This record gives sequence, structure tokens and C-alpha cells, in this order.
Amino acid sequence: MSMMRMKPSDIRLYIVDDNANHSAGIKQLLEIQSDYSVVGISTNGEDAIKRLGDPNLSVNIVLMDMNMPETDGVSVIQDLLAKRPDLQILALTGYDDPNLIYRAMKSGARGYILKTMVTSQLMSAIEEVINGKVFLPPTLATKFFDEFHTKTAKTSREQDPTKKALLGYLTQREKEVLTLLTEGVTYKGVADRLVISETTVKTHVNNIFQKLQVNDRTQAVLYALRYGLVEPSENVKAVAG
Repeated sequence: MSMMRMKPSDIRLYIVDDNANHSAGIKQLLEIQSDYSVVGISTNGEDAIKRLGDPNLSVNIVLMDMNMPETDGVSVIQDLLAKRPDLQILALTGYDDPNLIYRAMKSGARGYILKTMVTSQLMSAIEEVINGKVFLPPTLATKFFDEFHTKTAKTSREQDPTKKALLGYLTQREKEVLTLLTEGVTYKGVADRLVISETTVKTHVNNIFQKLQVNDRTQAVLYALRYGLVEPSENVKAVAG
């Protein structure tokens, strides 16, 4: 869900990280470079689930360490979103493990950042999420789609033919729009490529969402990849833009 109408001062973040120094560094970075508010910090998943599970705690974005002891980040993401699906979660990790990236995104994370790149990428990641997008740096997007391709190849024989048939409801123009989206092209870029207005592009995108029974661009892109509209190996930037 997009928060693009909110003022920066209305954006409230929560940090979950077992490393107190890292949490303090992120908090300081946010205070220096933005008007966002950090409303809380948890050092473990159990405390985060307890505190963030309170609907009276106003939070928009959670910065989630994926490598915590006891309860791992993927489990915490799943538990939090089950209680509060409105939360937007950015995964933080020291490792570019493709399986972990895949599991984090599959569980509902809206972005993934390496801790070594927080200083240069955090502001951009938060801005993307605020505007209803998904953030994956190009190198991690490649790993994500490699892992996605590996896992979907193993289950290709189990694909639901009913869902695959939904692609047949797309018009040729809608297929062209969706194909460009898998390449990471922005709505404006799609408009320029197809020589149509950006408003028309958004209309096509909404039609695509309805026909494929998905809620956002990322789900539509994954649908196109899984059910054969485009080849995963050719579209590694799909969720990075």
C-alpha cells in the first residue's frame, strides 16, 4: 500500500536488530538524513512481535535484521504481517544468501538491503517503499531471480493451469506493458516506449492486476515469470525498479 501522500515527518520507523551499535547507527543516520521518526527498537524477534503487535503503536516501516538468534527474521516477518498486514518491512542482513533473500521476499518483505550498504541505500529503499514499490539493489535482484527461477523450475509440473490461463485474458497491449514491467521499466518509461500517456499505462496496469487477480506490480511480475509470459533469466531487474 502506497504512503506517497504522507509527509516525511509522518513516516514512523521501527528497528529490529540484535546488534545495539548497528541499531544506534541506523537511528543516527535517519535523524541526520531525514525527517523520519524512529519510534522504537527491539533487540530480538520475540520483543518485536510483542511490541509491534500492539495496534495502538503507530508504525509504517520496520527495518528487520534477518540474522538474529532464537527467532529468525523470516519467522518474525510472517508473524508480524499476520497481525499487522499494514506494516512495510525492509530486510537487513550481512549476507547476500540467495535463499534467504527469496524467503524474506516471499514472506512479505518489501525490500532487502545488505548492512554494508545501509549508509548509501537506506534512504532510497525507504523512499521506494513509501511510494508503494519494492526495493532490491541490482546485484540482489539478480540473486533473487536466480533463486526464484531455480525454485519455480522444480515445481513447474505443479503449476495451476487455471492461473496460467488468466494470462490469456490480457490484451496484446497489456502483455506489452507487463513485459516492460518485468524489465524494471518505470511507468513513465513504459509510456515513452509505447508512445502512450502515463495515465493510460496506469489504466493498463490496473486492468492487469484485476485480470491476474494480484495486488501490486511485484506480484504481477512474478506471475508473468512463473507462468511463462517472459523468461526469468532475461529479467533480473524486475522488482528493482
